[in-house]
Amino acid sequence: MRKLTYFVGTTIDGFIAASDGDFDFFTPYLTEDYLPHLTGEYADCLPSPGRAALGVADVPNTRFDTVLMGRGTYAPGLAAGLTSPYAHLRQIVFSRSLTTSPDPAVEVTDEDPATLVRKLKQQDGLGIWLCGGADLAGQLLPEIDELIVKQYPVVTGTGIPLFRADFSPRAFQLTDSRMFESGTLVLTYTKAAD
Repeated sequence: MRKLTYFVGTTIDGFIAASDGDFDFFTPYLTEDYLPHLTGEYADCLPSPGRAALGVADVPNTRFDTVLMGRGTYAPGLAAGLTSPYAHLRQIVFSRSLTTSPDPAVEVTDEDPATLVRKLKQQDGLGIWLCGGADLAGQLLPEIDELIVKQYPVVTGTGIPLFRADFSPRAFQLTDSRMFESGTLVLTYTKAAD
C-alpha cells in the first residue's frame, strides 16, 4: 500500500511560513552540504523549474509520483505564472474556490481529502507527497504515515503552523535524523502503531 508523507520545512517553533505565506527566510539554510542532500534524496519534491536549475530535471522519481496541495500552497506559483509546479508528478489541488484547473496537468478537486487519499493509497505507484498547507495537513493528519520535517534553526514567533487541526494527539516514532552545517535538521517520523 502507498504511503502518505508530509515532507515540509518548519521553524524550531513549528511554523511552515510567515502569516502572509512567505518562506524565503528559509533560503539562508540551503548550505553546501544540505542542498546536495535535497537534490539527491528528495529531487521528487523540487518544483520543476528548480529541478532544471539544479541539473536534476531528468532524474526519475524514486519516492513520490503524486503531490497533494491546498489552494494556498498552489497559489504563489500560479500568481507567478507557474500553472504546473511539479510537472514530473501527478498534481492534485484541493480547493473549494478554484473550480477549474488552469493547467491540464493539474487536477483540482473539492473531494474530501481523507477519502481521496484512502483511494490513492489503494492504487499502484510510488508514495504520495503532502506538500501543504496547514489546513490540508490538519484534515489529513489521521492519514499521514510519515513525516519528514526539515527543521531550520530559526524561530519566528508566529506564522502558518505545521498543522491547523483540533487538539488530537497522534504518536509518531523518530526513525532517522540528519544534521547539517547550518544547524538544519531533517527528521523522519513514522506513524506509531495503534
